[in-house]
Amino acid sequence: MTDDVELRRLAIRRADMRLAFRSHLMAYVIVNAALVAINLITSPHSFWAIWPMMGWGVGLAAHASTVYMHGEDLRDRMIQEELEKLRRTRG
Repeated sequence: MTDDVELRRLAIRRADMRLAFRSHLMAYVIVNAALVAINLITSPHSFWAIWPMMGWGVGLAAHASTVYMHGEDLRDRMIQEELEKLRRTRG
């Protein structure tokens, strides 16, 4: 594969990861806004909506870290290591 083709493939994959994170973030905001509204209408004295927000927030933070904190590079390095192992055992 040429460098340009490989770079384009990598750029597409990274853009897809960012778009997937943005979709995840939008779902988080919309669903949790609805939960807060339901919480305030049904039981304003007890803010139970914080629990699903925090639980889902941990997953969202993990997703963000893989997208924006070089999680992609770690994945690429692991793939490269596995390819090298496979080539050594079959070569």
